[in-house]
Amino acid sequence: MAVHVSVIIPAYNEEQRLPQTLKAVDAYLQKQDYAYEILVVSDGSRDGTAAVASEMAQTIKNLRVINNKDNKGKGYVVRQGMLEAQGEFRVFMDADNATTVDHVERMWPEFSKGYDVVIGSRDMEGAFIAVSQSWVRRRLGDIFNIIVQIFSGMWGIWDTQCGFKGFTKKSALDIFSLATIDRWAFDVELLVIAKKLNYRIGQFPVTWVNDPNSKVKLKGMIRMLFEVFQIRINSLKGMYSKNRLKAE
Repeated sequence: MAVHVSVIIPAYNEEQRLPQTLKAVDAYLQKQDYAYEILVVSDGSRDGTAAVASEMAQTIKNLRVINNKDNKGKGYVVRQGMLEAQGEFRVFMDADNATTVDHVERMWPEFSKGYDVVIGSRDMEGAFIAVSQSWVRRRLGDIFNIIVQIFSGMWGIWDTQCGFKGFTKKSALDIFSLATIDRWAFDVELLVIAKKLNYRIGQFPVTWVNDPNSKVKLKGMIRMLFEVFQIRINSLKGMYSKNRLKAE
């Protein structure tokens, strides 16, 4: 039976939180009437992330583990998982389970409308933030989103960074094969490429639980801005064009 959905979970030093997330994902998917797979991609974790995931693969159906020896960045491992997945639909989510896997149910109506890429949003009407970020973090996020919209042309998308995004098989293969950003702003690049390739982007509201131990700090947001500028340069150079896709 063809794989209907692939769930990709990028993980870096997540041996403590990953087991609970995998159990929750497995429990949900087992109840569905379609074929699925779960891919954990360890980003050069220094703890026992890969070992824990590999051990759980002995009991969790259709769980595969990709263990990178070196730290490449979240963008790199999400791209790796997306390109190695088999599903007709491919979804990536965070290892901390900030947005739970059952949100995939909100994606199906959007895919049915003809959207090729469907992204979760914490800024749409209907979204619920179970644990809020600090005031400073929220303001920095607002500023970042304005800059992203100005330099990327992604007007109307106020939450490019939500870690719950889905793609059709074709859009995933095309978009991720052209992606170059390995770290902070990879989400922005994916959406810019999707737009360049004329893929339709749908959005839906999510319930999201903020992680107070999030690795994204002010320094990371500054790096994100530099990567957004790089994305703009890449776009102007034609690196995300359909012609380049055909050439490859």
